[in-house]
Amino acid sequence: MSETERKQHSAKLYKDAQSLHHGQGIPMVMTKLEEAVKVDPNNCDALRELSVAYLKRGLIDDWKIKFDKAAACDPKIWVPWRGYLYVQFFRDYEKAVADFDASDTLTPNFTDAPQGHSVDYWRGIAYLGLKNYGNSIEYFDRYLDEVTEKNGEDWAEPTAFLYRGIAHYENQNSEAAIQDFEKMIHYNKNTSADGNYYNALILFEDNKCEEAKKELEKAIENFNLGYYNKHDYTEVLKQIYIQDLNNLKAAIEKGCRGKEEVLDL
Repeated sequence: MSETERKQHSAKLYKDAQSLHHGQGIPMVMTKLEEAVKVDPNNCDALRELSVAYLKRGLIDDWKIKFDKAAACDPKIWVPWRGYLYVQFFRDYEKAVADFDASDTLTPNFTDAPQGHSVDYWRGIAYLGLKNYGNSIEYFDRYLDEVTEKNGEDWAEPTAFLYRGIAHYENQNSEAAIQDFEKMIHYNKNTSADGNYYNALILFEDNKCEEAKKELEKAIENFNLGYYNKHDYTEVLKQIYIQDLNNLKAAIEKGCRGKEEVLDL
C-alpha cells in the first residue's frame, strides 16, 4: 500500500475498534488497535488509545512507550494529558509539572483541561505532592479564580477546596484551611468525610474537644457511606482511611480525657 492508503486503512481499523463499544483493554479492541498502529506507526489516536489498557493493567513500560509517541505526534493535546497521568497514576509530580508548564507554551492564552480539570488544578495537586505548599495554593487560587469569574464558585471542582485547605493546613494557616474545608463540605452537600476529618483534626489541635468529637462523628458516618475522596484505579493524594479516623478518635478520647481529669482536680 502507498503511504496514503496505509493511513486510510489504519484510520479505518481505529474507527472499527471504536465502533465495537467494548471497554478499554478488551482483546478484540486491542487487536484492532495493534493492527492500526502496525499499519501506521504514527496513528496518534490509536497509539494513545492502545496505551490506556497497558496503563490500567500496570504495564508501565508499554504504556509510556506508546503514550510518549502519541504525545510527540500531537503534543498540544497529549502533553497535558500525560501530566495528568503522571499525577494520578505515577505520583511523579516533577514530570507532571514539567508537562503542565509545557502545555502553557504549546497553547498560549488557553488553559488546557485534561480529564475535565484545568492544568492549574492539576498543578496545585502536583505541588501539594511535592510539599511546595506556596505554589500549590497559588495554582489552586488561579484555578478557582478563573472558574468563579466565568461561571461562579459553585462550578468549581470541590476537591480543589479540599486540597487547597490541606495546603493551608500544612502551611500552618488553620483559619484559611477551615474556610476551604467548609466550602468542600458545602459544595458536597454535607457529604465529605475528608472535610469533616480535617476540621476535627484542627479543632482537636485547638483544644476544642467537643466540637472535634462532633465533626469526627460526621466524618466517620460519611466515610462509612462512601463519601470520601477516592479514584477508581488508584489511591488519590492524601486519601483518608478508616484507620485515620479511628486514630484521631483515639487521640481525641485520650487527649480530651486528660483535660477533663485536670479540670476535675
